[in-house]
Amino acid sequence: MSKKTLEVCLSPELIGLHLVSNKAVVVVDIFRATSCMVTGLAHGINSITPVATLEECKDLQTLGYIAGAERDAKKVEGFDLDNSPFSYMSEHLKGKNIAVTTTNGTYAISKVKDTAKVVIAGAFLNLNAVAEKIIDLNLDLIILCAGWKNKPCLEDSLFAGALAHNLRNNFTFADDSTTMCQRMYAEAQADTLSYVQEASHLKRLANLGIEKDISFCMKESVYTEVPVLKNNRLVLD
Repeated sequence: MSKKTLEVCLSPELIGLHLVSNKAVVVVDIFRATSCMVTGLAHGINSITPVATLEECKDLQTLGYIAGAERDAKKVEGFDLDNSPFSYMSEHLKGKNIAVTTTNGTYAISKVKDTAKVVIAGAFLNLNAVAEKIIDLNLDLIILCAGWKNKPCLEDSLFAGALAHNLRNNFTFADDSTTMCQRMYAEAQADTLSYVQEASHLKRLANLGIEKDISFCMKESVYTEVPVLKNNRLVLD
């Protein structure tokens, strides 16, 4: 039996160049949307509904959802949660349904949620578990990097390379983006936190005092939970 294919889409702006239907898509936004999603579900949140716009998130907030909103890496006034994974560890969120919108991560999910066969939220925090899930699904795979406002970014591309590295014996790399990312990870894997210090988004976040978030988001395989989108909600299978 031939191997399934693996592609990396470096930006949501490029997803139209990929055939998404009948494929699994792993969406990644390391700093910090998908890292928050993985962390929240691992800490007992019931579901996370990602939406592209502030208006959609506000509508769900009025329906009783706890709402998180971030734009330009800052919490939006009038919403309940910021974009720190540590906020998603809060005891009072256990069993609750969360609605969330972010600058990049939820936008990326919105681009594939209606066409992909399976949508998964991936992060370094659940890297090994995502790889195992993908192998079990036995589907062609696209790793969609959320990037920054439709531009590629280093940390998401590095995760794509890490996942490709883990899957290299099970999948055929279908494009040069996958090969480039995998080789980048092979170079960086001994110290990925140091490797991303020159990332533009990390510099963008530097004045917000969230060094603890950055360090945490670069930890590999802290969790075994894999968020999967079902009926527009990220839940655990």
